[in-house]
Amino acid sequence: MIPALTLDTGASLPSVGFGFWKVDKPVASAVCQTAIQSGYRHLDCACDYGNEQEVGRGITQAITNGLCRREDLSVTSKLWNTYHAAEHVRPACEKSLRDLGLDYLDLYLIHFPISQKYVPFELRYPPGWFFDPAAEHPRMEEARIPIHETWRAMEGLVEAGLVRQIGICNFGTSLLRDLLSYAKIRPSVLQVESHPFLVQSKLLRFCQQERIAFTAFSPLGPASYYSLGMALPSDSLLDNRIIQCIALQYGKSAAQVLLRWGVQRGTSVIPKTSNPERMAENLNIFDFELTAEDMEMISSLDQSRRFNDPGVFCESAFNTFCPIYE
Repeated sequence: MIPALTLDTGASLPSVGFGFWKVDKPVASAVCQTAIQSGYRHLDCACDYGNEQEVGRGITQAITNGLCRREDLSVTSKLWNTYHAAEHVRPACEKSLRDLGLDYLDLYLIHFPISQKYVPFELRYPPGWFFDPAAEHPRMEEARIPIHETWRAMEGLVEAGLVRQIGICNFGTSLLRDLLSYAKIRPSVLQVESHPFLVQSKLLRFCQQERIAFTAFSPLGPASYYSLGMALPSDSLLDNRIIQCIALQYGKSAAQVLLRWGVQRGTSVIPKTSNPERMAENLNIFDFELTAEDMEMISSLDQSRRFNDPGVFCESAFNTFCPIYE
């Protein structure tokens, strides 16, 4: 059994989940089944990942094969930026539910605190970042929709029984404070980038104070961003001397040390791999415990280094300056 965080609703969120960002569509169904067979019960999906239909087929097949029951799984999806208007939130959620083959989501998150102009499903799905990719000079087109409006519609999903818990991604403390001031249903989870180069200790402490569970994406650092030109192999945490030395001390891999650091500080982590051996390895982190000195040494690597930053990649990739963290 994988230890779990207890959400403010009393529900559980397994401390190690499986992330489906950048899992290619042709293999996503098989990867999903292998992940479930390996022991993963926390599945992190999103409209924008473009593979929810394939993941859904994997979930259905895993249940059919007796690998798990639906109630054993904690399935997350995310509301994309183009669906922030109140009238678009429920259809977007229902689309993810159809694609995943589910009657309800365990957790539904606002993917970014960025509102973009609506793109109909029949025109393009998932809609991505460009408003019109075929334009002579394609770019993002923002829409002025308050988070308050989006959150009210998210609360409606809970009231309708489509979603068990709701939360947010990529929010800082100021946005969280504002959200908490009017939320009838409090956010259960915040999902943000976090690893030893981006420790986010103040944000984690604030979430713990407010009983908001903290999920770290990219818990192994920059490897997922090499192919996107958003990080270099020289940025690797897996090759870091301190991480390697601690791994050698415990007879574990660098990845296992990084994931153990994440769960030991009270967060859930969502690594991704298509390799069955690494899937199993990433779950095998509960038979050792890092010392306080180990934890401090790993945290001392903090550089406030963010690899997934719309304030950088939106301008370079989508011709639009769109900072959210400053």
